[in-house]
Amino acid sequence: MASTVPSSLSSLRATLRSGRGLSVLGGIGLLLIVAGPWVFDTYLLNILVKAFFFAIAAITVDVLWGYTGYLSFGQSAFFGIGAYAAGLVFTHSGFSISTALLALGAAIVVSAAVGALVGWLSFYRGASPFFATVISLVLPIVLTQLLLSGGQWTGSSSGLTGYESFDLSVEAWYWVAGGMLVLFGLLGWLLVRSDAGRVLAAIRDNESRCTYLGIPTAAVKIVLLTVMAVVAGIAGFGYGAFSGVVAPELTGFALGTELIIWVALGGRGTLWGPLIGAVLINVATAYLSGSMPFAWQLIVGVAFVGVIVLLPQGLVPLLLKPFGLGRIAARVPTLAARPVGVVAAAQAATPALHMAQVAKHYGALKVLQGIDLEARAGELVGLIGPNGAGKTTLMRCMSDGAERSAGTVKLCGHDIRDLPPEACVRFGLGRKFQNANIFESLTVAQCLRIAGTLLERPSLLRQDDALRLPAYALDVVRATGLDAKLATVARDLSHGEQQALELAMVLALEPRIVLLDEPTAGLTQTERAQIGEVLSSLAHRHGLCCLLVEHDLDFVEQIATRIVVLHQGTIVMQGSFEEVVNSPLVKTIYAGSAHAPQEAA
Repeated sequence: MASTVPSSLSSLRATLRSGRGLSVLGGIGLLLIVAGPWVFDTYLLNILVKAFFFAIAAITVDVLWGYTGYLSFGQSAFFGIGAYAAGLVFTHSGFSISTALLALGAAIVVSAAVGALVGWLSFYRGASPFFATVISLVLPIVLTQLLLSGGQWTGSSSGLTGYESFDLSVEAWYWVAGGMLVLFGLLGWLLVRSDAGRVLAAIRDNESRCTYLGIPTAAVKIVLLTVMAVVAGIAGFGYGAFSGVVAPELTGFALGTELIIWVALGGRGTLWGPLIGAVLINVATAYLSGSMPFAWQLIVGVAFVGVIVLLPQGLVPLLLKPFGLGRIAARVPTLAARPVGVVAAAQAATPALHMAQVAKHYGALKVLQGIDLEARAGELVGLIGPNGAGKTTLMRCMSDGAERSAGTVKLCGHDIRDLPPEACVRFGLGRKFQNANIFESLTVAQCLRIAGTLLERPSLLRQDDALRLPAYALDVVRATGLDAKLATVARDLSHGEQQALELAMVLALEPRIVLLDEPTAGLTQTERAQIGEVLSSLAHRHGLCCLLVEHDLDFVEQIATRIVVLHQGTIVMQGSFEEVVNSPLVKTIYAGSAHAPQEAA
């Protein structure tokens, strides 16, 4: 018998380590939900029903915080809105099927409206992540004060009690709440493991890069917050209908903080960790808070601090790690070529880039002034100049309408006005930064798939088995060996591979204009030669317009069709490489003699 037990444990571990591990865990959970009324006593069933509703709210916090990077204390407000929708309607209008539907509709509509308003205030253009978190802190405080000042209508500080609700046994409520938890847990799981879920993780990792891939990050977060508000509101409605008691504490800051603690202890960014953690912590709280009310709160607080400092992955993933259950496994897709649309002759005749009298200044400091520049399809323009000449600033003015102080910028005939980067990308722009700007926690394949979001809308429920890239992006992937590292996490790539990955991501957009800020910085000689061949092919073979900022003049000489010299925020010369390097003016600028003007920026 003794030898049988270790053998059974080994078999269980082997099963969980296989692809069936998550299914086994889910099956155990479903079995407990189905058999719960015959296994647990009435007291525990009551606790579990409430815990299930709270766990649904915890799932919404994890989607927002763990997967999207938005730390929100305000999900309790939406939970409270749903609870009070039930309490107010049933108290003042009585209970019937029609009033129940009215209360549920009110929970959904009000939660969605408040969520959309909070999202707009939190994520409009220019709002910082800190401001968004502050808004989420203010929301439950304001809502609680409104309920406290509602007098008899809201029950003030005492809340609403004793209203009639659904005539269901606690066992039936257990199945209803458990079914809702399974449903929302499954939908959440499908979302976060889908291609659309990887976009949320990309926003968490590097929102700036997302905007330069044409992803409207603010709109995505507003929609996501609105949907999560509705889910939390539905959970709150279920809680209010079951308990027969609603109080301002359900909308308060304390519950919002508890939701964050449950997510952190359970395992942020795992979904199932917060779900399990919220249930277990609520059950433990119900049994231990009576015997040690103050000590229990202290224990939970100390555990939260300890997990944040020492175990940022949470407790549940750590406990289940020996059984092979970790975070979502990345699927390795097959590479495929995506046909590139043919540019109309009228579009090809239009300059890909047109800049007229572009200026940028910070108060009295003039970084750019009077820039006139045109570039066409098939050109590879080298933009050179000493440090501080304004080269990177000029690229920012090309790719973000809010950057310049004066002048006009047109991309493929479209005036960018004061439009954000994601709109400029839709006009045909692709920008590679000086330092590799990628999604460090995602795999190479996931980074490349997200780069194509503008052209191929990602699925909300599944992962695509094929990764389709335009021919020139495939050339970069294959020439640099990234095709053999599709499952590698981006942060584990070498510096040169990260640079190549960013370039492939930019090309996955199928841009007509490519901005390259020192693409060879930190590369080996072999890697520089590879990048040089790729860039030449982009312009001469595929007809893209490329603008290259580069300090290595030997590299520029090999690939550039035209050189533009920038100094003190103005274009001082344009021409072939020979004309530029042999120019006395350019030699003087680079020599930095006393006769050269002092550099401004």
